[in-house]
Parts: sequence; structure tokens; C-alpha cells
Amino acid sequence: MSEPGTLPPAGDVIQYDDFAKVKLRVARVIEAHDHPRADKLIVLKIDLGTEQRQICAGLRGQYEAAALVGRNIIVVTNLAPRMMRGEESNGMLLAASNADHTRVILLTPDADIEPGSAVS
Repeated sequence: MSEPGTLPPAGDVIQYDDFAKVKLRVARVIEAHDHPRADKLIVLKIDLGTEQRQICAGLRGQYEAAALVGRNIIVVTNLAPRMMRGEESNGMLLAASNADHTRVILLTPDADIEPGSAVS
């Protein structure tokens, strides 16, 4: 851990313009089910206001799929699509986890806001 007021190691520092490329949006989970071919993945259908997408997230064992429906989450929307055990994931949700990943917590807005709202 760095001392207060010091920068992280040079390889860990990015420029503002790099960070500005990441598009974060609020999404509402409209469907969720356990991935049929992966022990830790949940497949989510999300509403981004102007479109719906599917993403896969390593939340199984931390959250029940049905309990995610209706929740607002924060999603990186401009990642290239990726196949995850035969299911396409078109985005990535944000979550916090402890060092050994035994606890995973979704990052969510602290009040209701429209799907598609920008996060900055």
C-alpha cells in the first residue's frame, strides 16, 4: 500500500484519457439465471434504457439469480463482447471483493435512477 500522497507504481498509473474511454452506465437486471455450464457464473439480461443486453458475471454462490432481478447495477458498456462457456457476455458489472474472493458485493446506486444513466 502506498503512503498517503504518493502515487502507485509507474506500471499501475493510467492517464485520465485512458480512464475516460471506459463507459459506465446504470443497468436494471430484468432476467437472471444460473449459467448451465459454469459453476460460478450467472447470466443476466439487463436494460440500459435504450437497449437490452446479456452479460455473464461470477456471482453464483454470492447471490441467488432470482434475487438480482429488478436491481440496479453499474456496468462497463463498451467492452468487446466475449464468449463465456458458450454464452455471450456484452459488458461487465462492477463489484467489490475481498482478497480471496469469498465475499463479492455488487456496486449499486444508492437511490433509484433510470437505466442508462451515466456514471462518472
